[in-house]
Amino acid sequence: MSSLKVPASVPDPYEDAEQLKKAFKGWGTNEELIIQILAHRNAAQRKLIQDSYAAAYGEDLLKDLDSELTSDFQRVVLLWTLSPAERDAYLVNEATKRLTASNWVIMEIACTRSSDDLFKARQAYHARYKKSLEEDVAYHTSGDFRKLLVPLITAYRYAGDEVNMTLARKEANILHEKISDKAYNDEEIIRIISTRSKAQLSATFNHYNDHHGHEIIKDLEADDDDEYLKLLRAAIECLKTPEKYFEKVLRLAIKRLGTDEWDLTRVVATRAEVDMERIKEEYHRRNSVTLDRAIAADTSGDYEKMLLALIGHGDA
Repeated sequence: MSSLKVPASVPDPYEDAEQLKKAFKGWGTNEELIIQILAHRNAAQRKLIQDSYAAAYGEDLLKDLDSELTSDFQRVVLLWTLSPAERDAYLVNEATKRLTASNWVIMEIACTRSSDDLFKARQAYHARYKKSLEEDVAYHTSGDFRKLLVPLITAYRYAGDEVNMTLARKEANILHEKISDKAYNDEEIIRIISTRSKAQLSATFNHYNDHHGHEIIKDLEADDDDEYLKLLRAAIECLKTPEKYFEKVLRLAIKRLGTDEWDLTRVVATRAEVDMERIKEEYHRRNSVTLDRAIAADTSGDYEKMLLALIGHGDA
């Protein structure tokens, strides 16, 4: 018996656009139809749907979704429908606003995106906000936070696998020396983590562990009241093992008293097409419960259905 699968037919973006328009008509919005279409289209397909919707109706799909939907369901659908670059630009801009300020979101985007993805986000920021992403981050942060975040968000790291082991040994020793001195804001620490490729950093962190007897993350746990130190530690976690970082964000979002829907929504919407399988494995390993079960137990309604569809457990 052949194991070959017949490829599914490619969805017609004009047909999807027409179905979405129908979902908005009548007395109530057809949320199930919106989930059925958008949750099962990749980034390129969602862009075609937006273009087709604009061509057919002269209207902006995102604006119609914004006006038709509400609450957490609205936010997850809007974030998901945006292109990855537009979404990251939007999230960074939101993170620089007073009421939604978050150094963590800026760091997360800077450290978990590929060099090309981060560059595209900066281009999208120019197009949407008529200024640069880095000038907003620099203006809305200060002190050690600015010193760390601006180089991270403007980095264009080498993306290849080549590693210089001599350099890794040298820079692991530099990091150990500075951390031992509690010089957490030293320009050498920031230079290393904001410019080296992820492959080079992996070799550096491995040497740190092998030569100094414990992981760099452990040596940065000294002072839990230091917000800058917590951010630096998370940045290294993002660069080193992003699935562990995202598992922790999800665990804290779900387990705290009253779910943190913003963190839950952001992680699911931004990682569904990237490394969600690894995050799900890490979540199950760490919590002895699957991520879909945890989400189902803590959310409800259309919001729950959309999240489950995005992490791969919704009805196709």
